[in-house]
Amino acid sequence: MKLFITVPREVIKQPLIAQVVLETGVLINVERAHIDSTEGWILIDIPDAEGDRISARLIERGVDVKKLEKAVIHDEYECVECGACISICPQEVFSYDEDYHLVITDDRCILCGRCVPACPHQALSIRQ
Repeated sequence: MKLFITVPREVIKQPLIAQVVLETGVLINVERAHIDSTEGWILIDIPDAEGDRISARLIERGVDVKKLEKAVIHDEYECVECGACISICPQEVFSYDEDYHLVITDDRCILCGRCVPACPHQALSIRQ
């Protein structure tokens, strides 16, 4: 399960992830993050069974937590299945099925956004 965490200024300097790992014993994979002195966001991957427990611990620390579902928004009417997204994606989110139709594996997405400008028909966007 992927969680998108928004970190406000008040708690930006706290070791949020480390504290939650120590308290729960659950390993948390940080897939992508942006943090500066005023705010930040973190994309983490955790075991599905631990979603509620990890979310509760993070919320207790003053951060906003959202379960990330359908990270890639795909406009099937605009898509011409050219494969530009396949060639640019570092996580292999995009592939073709046996009939050469675009397949999106959302749980691999790390919100890098490289696919969005690569798409010549503007058929892709990233949900955050």
